[in-house]
Amino acid sequence: MGTIFYLIGIGLFVGFAAWFLFIWAVKSGQFDDPEAPKYRMLDDDDEPAKAVKPAEKNRP
Repeated sequence: MGTIFYLIGIGLFVGFAAWFLFIWAVKSGQFDDPEAPKYRMLDDDDEPAKAVKPAEKNRP
């Protein structure tokens, strides 16, 4: 009977350790999508680009 409590304790410890490591990996960005940035440049913009005014030259 004592073995069951021992195994339950080990199981809980391993479960909490796995949960903690998963939370740490998510917060540190381990599951960020490495494929998305190369496709982001292909997305169409909803708004047309605004016209940029040429820089004024400083005239004395």
